[in-house]
Amino acid sequence: MAHRAIFVFAAVGILTLFVAFSFIDLETSTKLASSVRPLSVRGLSLRAGGLAGRGRVRAAAVDDRIDAQEVDYDLRLLQDSPELVISHLKARRAKEDILEAVGLIGNLNEHRRQLIQERDVYLNMRKTLSAEIGKLMRSGKQDEVGELKAQVETASQGAAGKEEDLEEVQTQCKNLFFRLPNLLDNRVPEGDSDEENQVITVWGEEHKREEEWMKWHDEIALKLGGYAPEAAVKVAGARFSVLRGQLARLERALTQFMLDMHTEKHGYTEHSVPYMVGRPSLEGTGQLPKFEDDLFKTNHDISGNDAFLIPTAEVPLTSLYREDILSEEQLPISLVAHTPCFRSESDSGGRDTRGLLRQHQFHKVELVRICSKDTSNDFHEEMTEHSENVLKALKLPYRKVRLCSGDIGFSARHCYDLEVWLPGQHQYREIASISNCGDFQARRLMLRYRSEEAKDKGGKKKGKSKPTYCHTMNGSGVAVGRAMVAILENYQNEDGSVTIPEALVPYMGGKTVLTPMTAEQERFMLK
Repeated sequence: MAHRAIFVFAAVGILTLFVAFSFIDLETSTKLASSVRPLSVRGLSLRAGGLAGRGRVRAAAVDDRIDAQEVDYDLRLLQDSPELVISHLKARRAKEDILEAVGLIGNLNEHRRQLIQERDVYLNMRKTLSAEIGKLMRSGKQDEVGELKAQVETASQGAAGKEEDLEEVQTQCKNLFFRLPNLLDNRVPEGDSDEENQVITVWGEEHKREEEWMKWHDEIALKLGGYAPEAAVKVAGARFSVLRGQLARLERALTQFMLDMHTEKHGYTEHSVPYMVGRPSLEGTGQLPKFEDDLFKTNHDISGNDAFLIPTAEVPLTSLYREDILSEEQLPISLVAHTPCFRSESDSGGRDTRGLLRQHQFHKVELVRICSKDTSNDFHEEMTEHSENVLKALKLPYRKVRLCSGDIGFSARHCYDLEVWLPGQHQYREIASISNCGDFQARRLMLRYRSEEAKDKGGKKKGKSKPTYCHTMNGSGVAVGRAMVAILENYQNEDGSVTIPEALVPYMGGKTVLTPMTAEQERFMLK
């Protein structure tokens, strides 16, 4: 019996060696991202070396974006169809290191699969030997089990070693995969920048003003006595604001107006959420790891993870359902929240920093919807209409644009921006962005739903169906500060006063006009 067990051990050992030499070892995998010179393959940069087989990015050049409407965006896709992913990354004008990541992930994923096989070989070996030991013990041959126990220990150590290697490779795969943006919807046009975004509709031409005398919002706000930029610098530094009096009331009125519209007319459920979230939530929605420099990191700890101030209420709202399996009957889930948003805007390069345009802290009413794949596109269009309704009610001229491949956000597969007309600046400015993320965020958050019980051809229940990833979307409903800017510029009068939009009068206590300061008031104004 013992000889049989030794034979089993030897046979399994030979299989393990064969498997191991068929693929690159762990040490080589871990060095893939930082090793040898780049290899140019028809416009695609790869690292020399790495695994052979399906993990290697194919040499064929990709001239056009490949349809990704029905694919599962997971590690297997990167291994089996890297050219599809690369075609979307190129459309997004991704940098070289992101293109290289596709090949590296494919290599690592192949190695991950092989490590699983090698680990399982050791586990099967341990199981077989343990059974042999049991037989010997039951036969009263305890003196023959010593050598087999030693072999069991060797198998256990081998399995543990492969498991450790597997965890390391999986971590590398995750870290690289989380650097890749979403795949694109077929409707997203090609383009390098916002100049190539596609204008879909223009609304409010009859309300559009273009008088030469019209001023920027910050000049108007100063005359109203409601804007104190010097005081803000004194308290918090540059790119923060202090609003007072009439403008503080206007900000509150706008917020309440938007929340009422979305909850009472559009069917969203209002939430009050934390302004601080942990790293897993930001990874799940796609802000991390790419945008860490744009976030405000705190010295707080959340369940052993770094904590950050929220860049948008999208993060806590969507993360409320992290790792949940919902029933299809619960969908769609429609959420709205008003929060301050905190962004360092480190990549702004000093652009658009005048007045209230680009602040480190600003207020926004955020819409989030969680739904099924089949309803995703329709709900995205509807959510966009909900944001548009805010601007229509305020009679603010705007245009809706579809973002091109070089301008669309990291997590979005299809996105509309609403751009409001600002007559003081004589241009349209973004006031809302409404993004359909497909199942991109749900995969990272492990947010799934289960449809109705599966049935056979005869209509009999077969039990629970397999969970499916939800689709998520989010949108500004809208940015409160930008809405205030738009009202100040569009409703300004030549005498320095500002007419209150009719829809906001009830929220302003019946007040219809914001009036400039008197000379006496200006003497005592907070600067």
